[in-house]
Amino acid sequence: MNGLKRITFDSQVMGGKPCIRGLRVTVGTIVGLLAAGKTPKEILQAYPYLEEEDLHEALVYAAWRVEEIEQPLRTA
Repeated sequence: MNGLKRITFDSQVMGGKPCIRGLRVTVGTIVGLLAAGKTPKEILQAYPYLEEEDLHEALVYAAWRVEEIEQPLRTA
């Protein structure tokens, strides 16, 4: 997805899962914390190296992935 500058992928970091700025914090971790009822303020206190925009981009990325359609490969 174009336009997201804070979501990174590196096979050497968290198994290639989408992470925040190359840190060992995955998009799934952020979305899971928000879904569990943690506020952005609580998350930023627990992870002081994150920024509010990181949380926003994690949600944008997750929403985009949910809407993406995956087509199975056809076999001959």
